[in-house]
Amino acid sequence: MVVTRKPIPVGQAVERVMNVSKKGETEWVPLEQSLHRHLAETIIADHDIPAFDRSPYDGFAIRAEDSIHASKENPLTFHVVDHIGAGSVSEKKIGRYEAVRIMTGAKIPDGADTIVMLELANVISENGNERIELKRPFYSGDNISKKGEDTAEGERLIPAGTVIDSGVIALLATFGYAAVNVVKKPKIGIIATGTELLDISDPLEPGKIRNSNASMIYAQIQEAGGEPLNLGKMADHFDSCYEAVKKAIDKVDFLITTGGVSVGDFDFLPAIYERLGANVLFNKVGMRPGSVTTVAEYKGKLLFGLSGNPSACFVGFELFVKPVIKNWLLSDKPYSLYHQATLSKDFLKANPFTRFVRSSVSSENGKLFVDPVGLDKSSSVISLASTNALLVLPGGTKGYQKGDQVIVLMIKEERGCEWPWDIILSSSK
Repeated sequence: MVVTRKPIPVGQAVERVMNVSKKGETEWVPLEQSLHRHLAETIIADHDIPAFDRSPYDGFAIRAEDSIHASKENPLTFHVVDHIGAGSVSEKKIGRYEAVRIMTGAKIPDGADTIVMLELANVISENGNERIELKRPFYSGDNISKKGEDTAEGERLIPAGTVIDSGVIALLATFGYAAVNVVKKPKIGIIATGTELLDISDPLEPGKIRNSNASMIYAQIQEAGGEPLNLGKMADHFDSCYEAVKKAIDKVDFLITTGGVSVGDFDFLPAIYERLGANVLFNKVGMRPGSVTTVAEYKGKLLFGLSGNPSACFVGFELFVKPVIKNWLLSDKPYSLYHQATLSKDFLKANPFTRFVRSSVSSENGKLFVDPVGLDKSSSVISLASTNALLVLPGGTKGYQKGDQVIVLMIKEERGCEWPWDIILSSSK
């Protein structure tokens, strides 16, 4: 089958995919099961934190005005009239030269406006009575955690789409979230095509390779926050591949296939999309590697046809699939974060199309340096183990030298960014 292919710019390809991407549905899960899930709603403070003025230390609550003349030469005595711990409230209102022994976290008693830390008070106990001597003055508000100083009622605390970590769980628990409203993970099917593919546990055979793409994509889906579903591998047979794809669509929210997207005799994916009646968004992108990446939409679901070459498959996922997952999970910054970095070594290959080079980014003295890793071939797999970024070299450039300033996509960063492509693809030396 001859397929007409006209390459479109990377930014345009990403835009077409995102224009038909969806937001995920939501579900409630127990707080203890919410780690690494994505919030489905913005969390708003429904009360002040702290909810009352409280003591941050063990010590004594007093009226600051009573201590104003205290000094080493003129120590002042305060009578302790009550003891309170965290969770308890004193019923006494502090009067002149009176003190209440108070524990960390306890509510400030009526009449008090300062806390004397325990180590600053000379405690004297006689006949069951307790008093303290102070040898320095204290001032109103000293050592008091004020109501609402951490956060005020009505404050926007965490936006929807935030990944829940241990710190977020602490906040959710503070505001009484025994259950959390999260986005349902998108269920993403994976089908690897190619008669040459072996299972990863199979011994090598002449002309065969192990199916690394399915395992790689499985992990990429998990890293992005999705739920992968490995639907197996298919030999290069049109009818069986068609049936596998057709059945898979009903099981998943979107589908990824690897291989079968080029123009060879056994590259069936374009014909499969045609028989399905799918709307092909694009079938060629002005990029290296992965120019034959093909994406279609069918029954409201995205079908990603990624290259069978490992590095091209990897890059295609990062550019086109990951933003869709992040958008599904309500991220307002679904694209990989980008930075400017200094090239650590020459990369003299010309770039007729935008090139994405597997690279390692490191920081020295606050500056980023990027080092291309391994072979710059779409079939290369070894370089992926050392890759934490993609070096972006715009189309129409004739090679770069050590020391040049370049753009890198930080694909391993959890933080993302808003639409980056206008800046990225207009960058040059």
